[in-house]
Amino acid sequence: MTSTASTPLVSVIMPAYNVAWCIGRAIDSVRAQDFRARELIVVNDGSTDGTRALLESYGGAITVIDQANRGMSAARNAGIRRAGGTYVAFLDADDWWLPEKLSQQVELMQRRPEVGFCSTTARVEDGDGRLLNIWRCPNGSTEILATLFAQNAAIAGGCSAVMVRTDLLNRVGGFDESLGGFEDPDLWIRLAAVSGYACINETLAVILRREKSVSRNLDRMRAATLRSLHKNRGLLPAPLRGRFWRNCLAGAYTDYAKPAYRAGRLGLAYADTLRALVLSPAGRGRLCLGLFRDFLLKRPV
Repeated sequence: MTSTASTPLVSVIMPAYNVAWCIGRAIDSVRAQDFRARELIVVNDGSTDGTRALLESYGGAITVIDQANRGMSAARNAGIRRAGGTYVAFLDADDWWLPEKLSQQVELMQRRPEVGFCSTTARVEDGDGRLLNIWRCPNGSTEILATLFAQNAAIAGGCSAVMVRTDLLNRVGGFDESLGGFEDPDLWIRLAAVSGYACINETLAVILRREKSVSRNLDRMRAATLRSLHKNRGLLPAPLRGRFWRNCLAGAYTDYAKPAYRAGRLGLAYADTLRALVLSPAGRGRLCLGLFRDFLLKRPV
């Protein structure tokens, strides 16, 4: 295995599919880290543009795995299987890091053995470099497993900000490749069920947010979200598997009712809002009635 250190402590895993336009910036941000005991594993997931040629230009500075196109999660899992480090850090090819990101996370993980995974605050930008928002750490006083059921994006920075202990990652089984679009929160839920989480309240990652077709991805994302919430219900403490879980599920239905309405799919928007109302009339009733009103009056939501 090629690495930037003879015995890497951190394995950085980067999936790559037709990203010749941006992956150089991501790779360079890893190589610019002030933490040197690392390796960078790039999984070329069947790219058909110039990605493979660009990767070759880095020579022995990176490890490249080639595979037929199987999707982001399969690419990450392929990298995990090759990883030689005590810790794994993920970076998407269109995102990048600040130089102190790995060193600060390693220091935290070594100092706090009860923490199985951690992330950092992240800056979210559009394609022109404009600040969209700061993806901040969750409330430190809140139990993270319950928070993840209620707020699927609670892990600051998402995948490109996370570092996890490799043995723990292997124990929970890596990314669920059958969940198209909800693989990251699903993994965080499974990690949080068996380990602690911590967040560094410093902006150490930059996330690029590009416009995507909501109508094209809506069904896949909705199905994956609902399936993950159902399959992981048993990971919650017993007192939270009833009303609390139903309220979280209702929240997912209302979350997807809004883009369905904006995409002109009124039947799905009404149906999901009704499902939410039935699941959690006390917790989501007011929101559901407001959505019904807005749908009927053709207001923006």
